[in-house]
Amino acid sequence: MTFLRCFSFLSCLNKHTRQRAKVLICLLLGFILTTLPMFTTPGLGSELVRSPAPDLSAQPFNAQVPSAQGLLTQGREHYNTQRFTAAADAWAQAAALFASDNNRPQQALALSYLTATEQQLGQWEAANTHISQSIALISELGTASQSPAIIPISAQIQNTLGSLQFAQGRTQLALETWQSAEALYLQLNDQSRYFNNLLNQVQAQQVLGFYHQAGITLATLERTLPDQSRPSQIRGYQRLGQTYRLIGDFESAIKHLNTALNLGQQEATDTAAILIELGNTAQSQGEFAEAVAYYQQALEQPNTPETQIKAQLNRLQVLSNIDPVEARRAISPLSAGLAKIPPGRRQTYAYIHGAQSLVTLGAPSDLETAARWLAQAIQTSSDLQDSRAEAYARGTLGHIYEKSQRWSEAQNLTEDALTTAQAITAADIAYQWQWQLGRLLKQQNKKGPAIQAYRAAYATLQSIKQDLVATNQDLQFSFRDRVEPVYRELVDLLLQPDASNAVLESNGPANGPEASNHTLSVQAEARNVIESLQVAELDNFFRTACLEGQQVALEEVEKTDAAIIYPIILRDRLEILVSLPDQPLQQYTSLVTQTELEQTLSNWRQNLERPFTTPEGKTLGESLYEWIIQPMHSALAASNVRTLTFVLDGALRNVPMAALYHDGHYLLEDYAVALSPGLQLLGPKSLQETSSTALLGGLTQARLGFSELSNVEQELRTVESLVSSRLLIDETFTTTNLAKQVTDSNQPIIHLATHGQFSSNADQTFILAWDRPILVTELSALLRSGDLNRPDPIELLILSACETATGDNKAALGLAGVALQSGTRSTLASLWNLDDASGAVLIGQFYEALARPNTTKAEALRQAQLSLLKNPNYRHPLYWSAYVLVGNWL
Repeated sequence: MTFLRCFSFLSCLNKHTRQRAKVLICLLLGFILTTLPMFTTPGLGSELVRSPAPDLSAQPFNAQVPSAQGLLTQGREHYNTQRFTAAADAWAQAAALFASDNNRPQQALALSYLTATEQQLGQWEAANTHISQSIALISELGTASQSPAIIPISAQIQNTLGSLQFAQGRTQLALETWQSAEALYLQLNDQSRYFNNLLNQVQAQQVLGFYHQAGITLATLERTLPDQSRPSQIRGYQRLGQTYRLIGDFESAIKHLNTALNLGQQEATDTAAILIELGNTAQSQGEFAEAVAYYQQALEQPNTPETQIKAQLNRLQVLSNIDPVEARRAISPLSAGLAKIPPGRRQTYAYIHGAQSLVTLGAPSDLETAARWLAQAIQTSSDLQDSRAEAYARGTLGHIYEKSQRWSEAQNLTEDALTTAQAITAADIAYQWQWQLGRLLKQQNKKGPAIQAYRAAYATLQSIKQDLVATNQDLQFSFRDRVEPVYRELVDLLLQPDASNAVLESNGPANGPEASNHTLSVQAEARNVIESLQVAELDNFFRTACLEGQQVALEEVEKTDAAIIYPIILRDRLEILVSLPDQPLQQYTSLVTQTELEQTLSNWRQNLERPFTTPEGKTLGESLYEWIIQPMHSALAASNVRTLTFVLDGALRNVPMAALYHDGHYLLEDYAVALSPGLQLLGPKSLQETSSTALLGGLTQARLGFSELSNVEQELRTVESLVSSRLLIDETFTTTNLAKQVTDSNQPIIHLATHGQFSSNADQTFILAWDRPILVTELSALLRSGDLNRPDPIELLILSACETATGDNKAALGLAGVALQSGTRSTLASLWNLDDASGAVLIGQFYEALARPNTTKAEALRQAQLSLLKNPNYRHPLYWSAYVLVGNWL
């Protein structure tokens, strides 16, 4: 029997058959396939800040004395080695023995431990049942529950409950529960668990968008550390560094990790774990050589076998992408170390993590080793009945078959992995195998079933948005590889010419948002998916899912008199969806590849920023017009719309649509142009309904390494002469003063003329105040600080002298992020910095136009831009096209 026939046979066997895994090991020795990209597995050395594991301070368990206390200790030992099924069995027995002895406190403790294990295994119903029983047992004690012997148990139960609530997406409840546990830990003076509890609260606050509260909590933690023992300080600064990394504040992460490292070196203690975390931080920043150096330093320290494996695996992961020769030297010692890890989830994930790095290398010997490791992962997880780990291992093996174009075998393994993941409600795993199944079906030209599979993956992603943001930080750093393609590939299928027939021939929509609406057109469904992608990208940008509450029905927005245009970049073409007033959604296709389109956009942007007119710039603008506007030209003309609102995609966000060129004139000359990060996030309202007063702020002098802005004062004085204003300039334009003015006043317009940058990373998106840069998350909180005092939100935020980060293809995400997270209805900003008198002229013209009756913000910007276009000194697009209006265009 050939290898592949053997695998085909094996993929049909019972998933818990031990012999199957042993046979797999033998067969996989000669299995040579193509490259496997990284899949989502829990990263090593980058674990989440979680509620503490059960207390491991008890004496080792004596297997000959199966007492209730002995079973508690046995469960702790199993849990510590991630043998969760064995831990659950031990703690279930312990709970039963304590119940028979009527020892309610210890029974409650055992049940809380059991809950933590069931959470790890994805047994949510059982976990909810047992934590409820645990809480009820403590409640039955009445006033006795306040005794010194019971309070530690109550604190442990509350911490476990918070962790369960957080894992199930009930973040507000989790925060409140952890705050209850915090009070108990303070009462006990248990500094270690108090510290861990506050770190848990930071996670919840971050997910809920409570950035100010999260900052206060972190500050509280930092204040407590100097009073702790030196070992506690080292652990505390290390945990703080890890937390800052996970929330994207790399500067603070490095600061605290270096503090921990220095303290550890002074004490001559093991610093390997700190060095690994410094390596993880460097890797998160794209500093790969520096990351490898940190991992190597960790390997050279005296350390535990677990720490040694973490350093080896993380080092191999980076090297497999930047230095294949050095990576291959690391395989042999790593293989020996993996075999020595006690069987458990830690070993299984280590095998999978290592295998993913090896298949990235792609040589036959690398793939043989990767295949052996995957087989061992399947065997171990099957033996331990760890369904979550097994779902990862089997799905990854299915992907290997996909890469080898063995569609049937790949499909069998993928369906097996998907069934396992769904059985334990592991949605964060399931969506990956639903996506993989969709790809496999598409390759077999089964478009109807493929669409169903993609819909299922999309629906699963929609249901776990907050979980992805909150509980899978490794996924954060690979959103474009592991999440975004699900949306794009579904849209690709839906917008293919035969998609409607394929859907009709299939068994109907999967269990997703479209399941109840069979009449929804594939175009409308694709539009909804792209809207969801816009929200998901911004959630990923902010590392929180707090934009969900801002969404409104698309139908409400479509009642306006604008054309809503969705250009969607696909690998082999550009699809354009257009919504015109009182007309069904229309689809147009331009046969331009993603590579050609993105290169043209990049070249065009460079030409626009040059201070002289070039024929090449106009030619590029004409090409883009032909691809984006020309297909719908007749429909636009017939509709008589005056405003084009673009929901832009990818690299299109970094260029000004108003400067598209055709037949001797610019798009601006025909239409007002506005941008939207997604219409679901808008609530249309005209600025004409509010009074026009403004809060002005800006810098003119060189500050904190940034050059002077010589034309800012002229710009702000011009605005001050046109609109009733309050002005903060230079020394008065501080973070504190800005926050106070926003809180104490009710101006609908905030105009900030200062250095700033928009980036696809929130930690690199900022504006500059006199005292310091203000990151986007802090700026958003600052601008929202007046929400309790003002009856209406900020209508218009103007950010001049800012620019999109050079070389960042998705830098405009930062602009959209500022616009949305700050709570402003509209944001006027510049795609590149133009410190020129033309800026003051344009801004003055904008305010004058805005004051005219029945003039929308989009039309006011158009008139201001036209005034420069007609000025011989400023007619080049460099001067007027950089300004874009994001958000509500009315």
